[in-house]
Amino acid sequence: MSGDQTAPPVSTIDPYEYLQIIQNSDGTIKRLYEIPSTPAAPDHNGSTPVSTKDVTLNPNHNTWVRIFLPRQALDNTSTNNSVGNTKLPLIVYYHGGGFILLSADSTMNHDFCFNMALQLSAVIVSVEYRLAPEHRLPAAYDDAVEALHWIKCTQETLLRDFADYSKCFLMGTSAGGNIAYHVGLRASTAVGDFEPLKIKGLILHHPFFSGSKRTESELRLPNAPVLPLCSTDLMWKLALPIGVDRDHEYCNPTVGDGFDQIRELGWWVVVTGCDGDPLIDRQMELVEMLKKKGVKVEAQFNEGDYHGVELMDATKANALSVFLRHFLEKCC
Repeated sequence: MSGDQTAPPVSTIDPYEYLQIIQNSDGTIKRLYEIPSTPAAPDHNGSTPVSTKDVTLNPNHNTWVRIFLPRQALDNTSTNNSVGNTKLPLIVYYHGGGFILLSADSTMNHDFCFNMALQLSAVIVSVEYRLAPEHRLPAAYDDAVEALHWIKCTQETLLRDFADYSKCFLMGTSAGGNIAYHVGLRASTAVGDFEPLKIKGLILHHPFFSGSKRTESELRLPNAPVLPLCSTDLMWKLALPIGVDRDHEYCNPTVGDGFDQIRELGWWVVVTGCDGDPLIDRQMELVEMLKKKGVKVEAQFNEGDYHGVELMDATKANALSVFLRHFLEKCC
């Protein structure tokens, strides 16, 4: 193996073709693949186990949230004649897509949140944030924080009546895991600004991090079928502020700081991943760093599998739900 760990491994994959994007002369991209989407479906007659509703967040940014409410919450209210007895943990979710693709209404993201709401007995708020390169980081972080401020103030019935604001978790998949991490860092320094929301922890599902120096897993899996290394490099090139490299704090958590407040607040940080994902070494490095800082961490790294497997494999998704249900029970 070459001693130069910064040089990218040989790849025959064209990242633009793989991601189905074309770079425009003005710096934006054309997204060629029309990703399947699922509309929200408010439950007016009890025909679905999870009611979903879209609510505008910021019309100037074209951002919004999709709320997922398990039918059991409505049924319990009807049975108990008391809204207060039915409140469920609240999970604020940020979808993946390398900061440049996908949406909260993309079918794979919708189905993942739908099943989580059902299996975890939780209210899920999935956030539609602005994408890069049209809106480079920290735009997605800003939108994600704005969603927390909206949640704390909204009079939306599905949240006010059924979500337990004292049991709030920030969760994200892939790039969304990166967002949850950075939003957590911001929120931990200003917890009073988000009351009555009380964040209990962060759930980083296959979080998307990188760095200038290649890790062993990146060198081992340069052509990983779901997330080839050339595609992650391009995503970061399109998402990071112009002029910075992959050792920027948005990308490489080992160069940042700010974990003291998370430790002092007693928040848990969950990190999940798998050894078929080229990102696993980054994720394990984060776990070790947080542990050394005294942060409460729970990690689960599976053998085999691939990046974001739970969004595409129902059996794996069910296993993740079992793990997360036990975690929520411990925290709540």
